Amino acid sequence: MGIMGYLRDRMGKIVAILIGLALLAFIVSEVVRSGGSFFRDDNNELAVVNGEKVPYDEFNKKLEQNTAQFKQAGQAISPQITSYIQETTWNQYLSQILMNKEVEKLGIVVGSDESTSMVNGNTPDQQIARQFSDPQTGQFDRNKLNQFLSYLQSAKADPNQKQAWADFLTQLIEAKKATKYMALVTNGLYVNSLDAKDDYEAKNKLVNFKYATLDYASIPDAKVTLTDDDYNTYYNAHKGEFKNQQDVRSFEYVSFNASPSKEDSAAVKAQVDKLADAFKTSTNDSLFVQINSETKTPVSFQKKGGLEPKLDTVMFNAAKGFVYGPYISNGSYKLAKLTDEKTTFDSVRTRHILINPAAEGGVEKAIAKADSIKKLIQGGKSFTELASTFSTDKGSAVKGGEIPAFDVNGNMGGGGQITPEYTNAAFKAGKGDLVVVTSQFGVHLIQIEDQKGSVKVVKVAIVDKPITASSKTQTVAYSHAQQFLGNLTKDNFDAEVKKEGLKKSVAEDFTGVAASLPGLDNAREVVRWAYKAEKGDITDKVFTIGDQYIVTRLTEIKPKGILSLEAVKKQIEPAVRNEVKAKELAAKFQGATTIDQAAQKAGVKVVPVQNVVFANPIIPGASLEYKVIGSIFGSKLNTLSKPINGQQGVYVYVVDSFTNPPALTNNVREKQQVAQALMQRAAGQVLDALKDNAIVKDNRAKLL
Repeated sequence: MGIMGYLRDRMGKIVAILIGLALLAFIVSEVVRSGGSFFRDDNNELAVVNGEKVPYDEFNKKLEQNTAQFKQAGQAISPQITSYIQETTWNQYLSQILMNKEVEKLGIVVGSDESTSMVNGNTPDQQIARQFSDPQTGQFDRNKLNQFLSYLQSAKADPNQKQAWADFLTQLIEAKKATKYMALVTNGLYVNSLDAKDDYEAKNKLVNFKYATLDYASIPDAKVTLTDDDYNTYYNAHKGEFKNQQDVRSFEYVSFNASPSKEDSAAVKAQVDKLADAFKTSTNDSLFVQINSETKTPVSFQKKGGLEPKLDTVMFNAAKGFVYGPYISNGSYKLAKLTDEKTTFDSVRTRHILINPAAEGGVEKAIAKADSIKKLIQGGKSFTELASTFSTDKGSAVKGGEIPAFDVNGNMGGGGQITPEYTNAAFKAGKGDLVVVTSQFGVHLIQIEDQKGSVKVVKVAIVDKPITASSKTQTVAYSHAQQFLGNLTKDNFDAEVKKEGLKKSVAEDFTGVAASLPGLDNAREVVRWAYKAEKGDITDKVFTIGDQYIVTRLTEIKPKGILSLEAVKKQIEPAVRNEVKAKELAAKFQGATTIDQAAQKAGVKVVPVQNVVFANPIIPGASLEYKVIGSIFGSKLNTLSKPINGQQGVYVYVVDSFTNPPALTNNVREKQQVAQALMQRAAGQVLDALKDNAIVKDNRAKLL
């Protein structure tokens, strides 16, 4: 009774403990099965490179910096650009880790005296010399550097600027270490006299020859049967060419179109038609655009060429108040109204001091600081010196705040874009004026230095309504996709595609960080699925990509390393077929002892060729033929060759003569040229070698 009573009194706690243990066991089993850790923050591990972890948050910080640079340059961030920035950032990060490990292994350091000399020695680092150069002469200005260093040591120095300078110096020192490492490598490169002679002759020795050829295309593909031995022979001879640098995958998919129907388009047009009369009588066009337009484009002056083609001619010949449309442009119905026109300057040249609101405690305080600097300039202080001291735009600060001239559309002559707020302020002000304006980059104190030319500009207000699919259109397409998915098993994908009369598409050999695929923009969700699935798996959901609903099946996983024959069989099929054709074509030349006999037996013409060099292996009128030209330069005179399998067909040839170049008189110069070419390739090849030998666990497919 004592035991039963004890259990009865404590049964609730016991059950709770048992349930807790069962849940913990379940969670741990799931973690083990998925390769994660319940007790570690694996979600922050982007990769592991030779045992060194790459934290996701640190990588993402660098990624955001690189993305911001693209945005500042006026680049729209599309899925393709996002993918490019991610890959570029990854390569930078990976190269830095690998280089740092090599530098550490070799004990390469930059001493305190050396780092001091890099900043303010007799010959400072080139990056510092460029940052503190005279905008007029382009020469290093030591006074500017000293002023900036004095400012950093003063009590009024911006902490963000001090940190940015410290980060910059750290990067300089790391770059110096990498330079020393590369010097160690390149100092081991040596070009001897034989190398120089071979290179000289490859570029200058001439050959004259005759050839006859039978194209692979002369045998129809349908008449060639490929065997397993054919594939194996080719694969084994070229196995080194099939090294996969990273894991890639492929899937096939069926797409169900949810793009707008004719009825959807008509409904949007009806909405825009209703707006047209109100737009004509509107007295506040900017407000009308903000209320009624999908795209809230600021109404600003544009010069000819700044408007889309449909409007450019019309608006520069219309009367004020004219409304054009509705018309279709970029997937939207649009209305355009000419609200104003005038003649203004063709271009404006300015300089500015940029104040960071975050560092000042808000926009109002940043504006107050800009006003204070403005008063100092009006009182006689140098704009150039104040820009060097206070501007957070260091690219222009070292040039006294100067930025390239731009037109009324904000386009700079050398490329790049000025923000609309900055542009409008600069064109409204007069020459010599100082104005304060706020943009997405902060608070600008702008001085108008020059205004040139004369050009007609127009202000056009545009209202747009995207032509989008209705909920009915989307529901019909999604229901069809769901029904198709519901009928699928692992084995009936092709049969169901055929049964439904659908078209199957393929996305091949994409990496885990692909942001878009051919025909599929913004495809990150389906790429992540592909890197969690197994070969043959069908998705358990319908993916939405743009105006498509897609159902996918993973068809191929190609791991990093040498690919199997099965993985490359489709890829090598054309080359294998040419190898088989080559045997049949070569037989047509058999038995001939002269080039004329060979051509006659094959039913082709003899083609004479003159003055071909080894370094440029092109047969005139044909194509690049490395193997054929290489064989020719190793042949005897006046001797019919064996059949050679080239890129386009099977060749036989006879060498008529070689013309040797004059004896190499400047051996030193030739060696220098060859060495310089080696040096230019060395840095990239060293990094490639380090990457090839690195052990990398890459989780980017899951986290990006």
